[in-house]
Amino acid sequence: MKITIGHLYPDLLNLYGDRGNIQCMKKRCQWRGIEAETVEFQLEDNIDFSALDIVLLGGGSDREQMLVCDRLRSIQKDFKDYVEDNGVVIAVCGGYQLLGHYYDTDDGRIEGLSLVDLYTEQGSPRLIDNIVLENHKFSLPIVGFENHGGRTYIGDNEPFGKVLYGNGNNGEDKAEGVLYKNVVGTYLHGPLLPKNPHICDYLIANALERKYGKAELAPLDDSQEIEANRYIYDRFVTKQ
Repeated sequence: MKITIGHLYPDLLNLYGDRGNIQCMKKRCQWRGIEAETVEFQLEDNIDFSALDIVLLGGGSDREQMLVCDRLRSIQKDFKDYVEDNGVVIAVCGGYQLLGHYYDTDDGRIEGLSLVDLYTEQGSPRLIDNIVLENHKFSLPIVGFENHGGRTYIGDNEPFGKVLYGNGNNGEDKAEGVLYKNVVGTYLHGPLLPKNPHICDYLIANALERKYGKAELAPLDDSQEIEANRYIYDRFVTKQ
């Protein structure tokens, strides 16, 4: 089996260790004998979404988001078709904001891709903290770090997780991120996946299920990752 990971515009959307997410996906595939290839796309490249199994859209500054969004809007239909066909997407921070309808900033509105029914408004102060989530779909808590000025509102969509510690989408509703079909949008970075092997396997399994109709992932020794995850959970949740 083989999966192809498309990394969109890593030269522009590269603030939050997103290559660490790529490396984590590739390594966990490699350990299981699954071939994993990464294709990096620059701004001028054409993207054939039918050839991709996972798409990573990382974080960038407001200026870089505007540049990227101008380009992505020209292929919005193809990207939308990929999402609606259960294509797997992991979108982090600025990439998460681009999934929605718009992001209103002090310098004007960044038009989003409307891949998911959500929107973002700039707020103050920035929401900066460690963060811990709970989602009963997953066997472990979801842990990470957040640093964002945007306040995101996801309407009736399912959040990535309930905030146990930290701020989340907007600091108000105790929700963080979004789950839509096989899309994961989140403000958690640092990078996200090495500290959350269960989320990495969720993405890989969904990609394999879509491509091959089955997704049997051999278990791995995640004792160190689980220990790190538990340490963060205990420090910020158990000991509150």
